Amino acid sequence: MTKAREIMTSDPECVRTSDTVLDAAKRMAELQVGAMPICGEDNRLKGMLTDRDIVVKVLAEGKDPRALSVGELAQGEAVTIGADDDAEEILRTMSSHKVRRLPVIDGHDLVGIVAQADVARALTDPQVGDLVQALSTD
Repeated sequence: MTKAREIMTSDPECVRTSDTVLDAAKRMAELQVGAMPICGEDNRLKGMLTDRDIVVKVLAEGKDPRALSVGELAQGEAVTIGADDDAEEILRTMSSHKVRRLPVIDGHDLVGIVAQADVARALTDPQVGDLVQALSTD
């Protein structure tokens, strides 16, 4: 069975809790990614920042992305997957939490990001359909 470490994007860059939302958005644009892990000054995962978060929680609410820190958008504990968890466990976690990207943890270290497309390539066709359906419905 395919493991997270086999399908993830390794060594993801983090945005820091102290970074401004504007700086994080610029970094996301440079990397051409729609989400980045939020890491504290202690290098521990604090959450995920998505382009949707920036639009809905900052711009749509009239907040200044130059004055707002990324840490202010981190909400609770991030949903993660273990590096040795298999694709079916990733599928279950994504489906139950309605997320399209999961940070991959090995011990306490962030080692990668696994995206919906990564999982889709590792699963059979019926499982892919189940994943897409689970993430597309409310």
